[in-house]
Amino acid sequence: MSNHVYNVSEIVGTSPDSIEAAVSNAVAEAGKTLRNLDWFEVTQVRGHIQDGRIADWQVGIKLGFRHEG
Repeated sequence: MSNHVYNVSEIVGTSPDSIEAAVSNAVAEAGKTLRNLDWFEVTQVRGHIQDGRIADWQVGIKLGFRHEG
């Protein structure tokens, strides 16, 4: 990672299964349109409750991708 410059994008991933699945969903979707993804940082974890149970996990992440200049 030496001498790289990064752009940062913030997104939210969701999953009814787990926090890890929500992160994976977000990274996979971002990878469809962003090139040179290098790292992620989980910034928020929250969920949606329905009928007294966890219905979905919601995970805010920052994605770092190498700047092309």
